[in-house]
Amino acid sequence: MPHPAIVKDNVAVITGGASGIGFAAAMAFARAGMKVCIADVDEARLAEAATKLSSVADATHVMTFAADVSRAESVRELERAVGAHFGGTDVLMNNAGIQPGSTLFGEPDNWQRIIGVNMWGIINGSRIFAPSMIARGKAGLIINTGSKQGITTPPGDPAYNVSKAGVKAFTEALQHELRNTTGCHVTAHLLIPGFVFTGLTAKGRTEKPAGAWTPEQTVDFMLARLEAGDFYILCPDNDVPRALDEKRMLWAAGDIVENRPPLSRWHPDYAEAFTKFVKGE
Repeated sequence: MPHPAIVKDNVAVITGGASGIGFAAAMAFARAGMKVCIADVDEARLAEAATKLSSVADATHVMTFAADVSRAESVRELERAVGAHFGGTDVLMNNAGIQPGSTLFGEPDNWQRIIGVNMWGIINGSRIFAPSMIARGKAGLIINTGSKQGITTPPGDPAYNVSKAGVKAFTEALQHELRNTTGCHVTAHLLIPGFVFTGLTAKGRTEKPAGAWTPEQTVDFMLARLEAGDFYILCPDNDVPRALDEKRMLWAAGDIVENRPPLSRWHPDYAEAFTKFVKGE
């Protein structure tokens, strides 16, 4: 049985909804009979996505909105528009994200943009939509798209890691707040995708690598885990099973507990110890 918020005629809003995981989620919600609003910065992609959505849903149940989630006022305009068009929101998926790459001492504008979209986009969406979702007095979902890189923070893209670490901390705080709010039937969930073949990860490739999942596989897994009540929706992929993800995350936490150097998994003095840890030795 699907989650009680994902039912016919309920309303889903997905940011970053014109492509990738966001669009796959929009299609899944539309197939469930929901009214769907997809928000994105690219109006041409929005129009194309809306046409595809209309193939599985009544056109009157599909709405698009051009929004810059890094700007609170733009998200407020989105929330007001959805309310006026559909009457409110039952499922909010804060999914918009970018990963142009970053270096520690690179251009500050790049850092501002990455953190603005990836972290502030989720903060803005949650803070602006949640009060009216709670006031509806019915089951609701806020799904925030994080990343394994926000947990294990591998070297190579520090701005992205910082943004996704912030998403994890914020979503944990959000769920704590929601479950301690009297009369609230809205829950928050952290989607942690594996390697998914999308425009964000393609990097010039036109064919899906064997190790990657499709956006549709990721959304199917997400829906199953929402039904099960998971907060941390930790997705595997064709290369990395859950057991290996768990080892990597435990090792990262162990850097603090064991007082190892930060990112010791990539430190030459700890390479052998990490290998043994993964093998269970």
